[in-house]
Amino acid sequence: MEVETTYFPKLEDVIKASENLKGVAIVTPLSHNLRYSKQYNSNVFFKREDLQQVRSYKIRGAYNKMSSLSEDEIKNGIVCASAGNHAQGVAISCKVLKIKGTIFMPSPTPNQKVDQVEMFGEEFINIVLVGDSFDDAYHAAMEQCDRLNQTFIHPFNDPKVIEGQATVGLEIINQSEEKTIDYVFLPVGGGGLASGLSSVFKHLSPSTKIIGVEPKGAPSMSNSIKNDKNIELTTIENFVDGAAVKRVGDLTFSIAKQNLHDMITVDEGHICQTILDLYNKEAIVAEPAAALSIAALEHYAEEIQGKNVVCIISGSNNDITRTAEIKERAMLYAQLKHYFIVKFPQRAGALRQFVAEILGPDDDITYFQYTKKTNRENGAAVVGLELKSKEDLEPLVKRMKDKKFYGDYLNNKPDLFQFLV
Repeated sequence: MEVETTYFPKLEDVIKASENLKGVAIVTPLSHNLRYSKQYNSNVFFKREDLQQVRSYKIRGAYNKMSSLSEDEIKNGIVCASAGNHAQGVAISCKVLKIKGTIFMPSPTPNQKVDQVEMFGEEFINIVLVGDSFDDAYHAAMEQCDRLNQTFIHPFNDPKVIEGQATVGLEIINQSEEKTIDYVFLPVGGGGLASGLSSVFKHLSPSTKIIGVEPKGAPSMSNSIKNDKNIELTTIENFVDGAAVKRVGDLTFSIAKQNLHDMITVDEGHICQTILDLYNKEAIVAEPAAALSIAALEHYAEEIQGKNVVCIISGSNNDITRTAEIKERAMLYAQLKHYFIVKFPQRAGALRQFVAEILGPDDDITYFQYTKKTNRENGAAVVGLELKSKEDLEPLVKRMKDKKFYGDYLNNKPDLFQFLV
């Protein structure tokens, strides 16, 4: 049955969901953060959804939906598609409610997330890895739903799921006591959290500005709101796997376009730097989607001064094997890592000259690969350099050109960059 897109969560249904979740989802802390408060001259609070048992808020929507199923729906079993966090919420709900489920996940999903799903669901779930993105997993899941007459547990485009996620907003308002929350920054993937939380604030704190944040490489909600219709992106960057969907929900879009004060995008490199900062300075393990809300503060630095600000730390399911990539992306974003094609002159000693006369005193070679089979110090090489300051780039390039070493700069050529590095 199609649900009308005029649906808005009712406060009484969110309160009912909150009661329903007792003993399953914890009331996560709303903690003041000293460092970011000082940095932005404001009162910054973290809503720590990364501390849930499944390490994300997704348990809220999944359990609220699944506990509402009829006996026939339970008997036939359920299906879901997820890049990881929703899958974990569904898996633990399957075990608690004793419902058999099949969970479709994109093939590139980090092993850490797949292992977590298996652990939470135990014998009640079966995992199928398929396709390259959430959308591929979604289509495979829907095919099984139709074939076996099973119930699909949508990660975001479902009233019961939206009402479950909305309980995050209810908790924030209860925890803020007498303080007025001026801004809430939250990650947006399919839009379940954004539409649910914003609806609660519209009822209970309408002056609060809700700011949705997407990764630059997957701006599906931003594009849709800008065009006033739900638009499917043709391609997306999958790095921020918890917030990378080609198309947001019809329900969530209808709610978000009316409730959100703003939708902004954040560069993936900036997200990576935020992940590193949170780990190194706050001892918080944040997955890429969870860092979105904090990275967004820079975009609102002037507006939030002197204000009470909440950032949703949505999850902590980060795979440690991605650390090298996270550091690399952060350094590229900070303009401290640069890749070149370097043309070494056809003479002995050229490599030694490059190190002695071209590199600055603080420059490091982090990558070196000849582009074709050749004698050493003859021909072109792809060279990665780490600089101390981004201002060191221009004089470095000038020295390379003056001494006839310069071949090409790869950072701004993504296709060539991915092929060679």
